[in-house]
Amino acid sequence: MKSIHIISIAVVFQTLQQVSRRTVSSSAPRQLENKVPGKQKMFQEDNGMPVHLKGGVKDALLYRATMALTVFGCGYVVYALISAALPKKKN
Repeated sequence: MKSIHIISIAVVFQTLQQVSRRTVSSSAPRQLENKVPGKQKMFQEDNGMPVHLKGGVKDALLYRATMALTVFGCGYVVYALISAALPKKKN
């Protein structure tokens, strides 16, 4: 039984060594297209449009959702403060 345990530990150790060798690579990572200059040009052009809408429909929806959650959160904070300041009277 002890020899099986020693063998299984050795197998686990060898497997870990192989995995660690595979994940560390000396090859260069895959090069991605640099989209930053194009985005900078799009957002910096002077067309009278607000920056938060220049990204398209997705940015407009994200902006509106953020504003809705902000207004809801502020309203809830005011409600919580008022309910904490004016507790219900016990009879």
